[in-house]
Amino acid sequence: MARNICITSIEGQTGFLIAELLLTDDRFQPRIDSLTGLALDPSSPKAKELQALGAVIAAHTPGRARDVVATLQKTACDTLCLVPPARSDKLDIALELAEAAKKAGVANVLLISAAGCDYAERAAQPRLREFVDLESVVLSAKGDPESALGIRLVAGFYAENLLLYSEQARNEGLLPLPIGENHKFAPIALGDVSLVAAHVLTGKGPHGFDDRHRGQLMVLTGPMLCSGKELAESASKALGQTMEFDNISEREAKRVLKSQTDLDDSEKEYILDYYSLVREGKTNYISTTAFHDVTGQHPTEPDEFFRNYAGELRPKKKLRSS
Repeated sequence: MARNICITSIEGQTGFLIAELLLTDDRFQPRIDSLTGLALDPSSPKAKELQALGAVIAAHTPGRARDVVATLQKTACDTLCLVPPARSDKLDIALELAEAAKKAGVANVLLISAAGCDYAERAAQPRLREFVDLESVVLSAKGDPESALGIRLVAGFYAENLLLYSEQARNEGLLPLPIGENHKFAPIALGDVSLVAAHVLTGKGPHGFDDRHRGQLMVLTGPMLCSGKELAESASKALGQTMEFDNISEREAKRVLKSQTDLDDSEKEYILDYYSLVREGKTNYISTTAFHDVTGQHPTEPDEFFRNYAGELRPKKKLRSS
């Protein structure tokens, strides 16, 4: 059974890592016939890197749905991984892609969504709430929510977002987050999300996706609920130097995101919306069952995550012994 996979937004971190894993990991590479990456910017470094690994890179121009249909048909795509782009018009783009998949006869679609979006209030967390609309759009495009299209991989707050404050970590030994003193959440490593996606995209059954996966709503969080102080303690253990949690205001978090990152404004707003959800106490849960069931492994613990990124976070000079 052929498996010709197309992944959208491959110049972004999520789409890129899923594609890279499929192209380089011996568990998955033999199980796919081809991989096409839809890129809003085909000249981006990530697009070029994937092309060097064997992916076919196709330009995706929003508003040109006919071109997307043609690309899906030309590559005999039977499986689409729909990764919403980090743009303010992500909902419109997702609708266009879902409709294109339907017109091209793509049997299997995996949507990467956002955990917690159903707890978000439209007035308070509009960027997060968008994912509720996005899920509805993608499912309704097929017309049958019980079909293979109805797989939603709902990932929580990416732990990599903590690296946006690496400047404070290196220069001041601080982990600044606007989440309050006692509220908790369970950040998940992006690599764990990519691993689940790779298993799902290459899983095969008589109806397309593996019957153990198709139709599933897979909610993914990290394996440990953490307050800001507990995250700082994990970072301290991994780095061998004391890191301290700094409970900053939302205004300060917004200023830092603006000055230290080149993220799209809508992505900054999404991150701030999630922090707002944490402060409201709506992220006080973990969901690792799907990860265990799909991969047979254990998700990345906070200590391990910080060890993996020690080079980016380690203070430039020793601040205080832990």
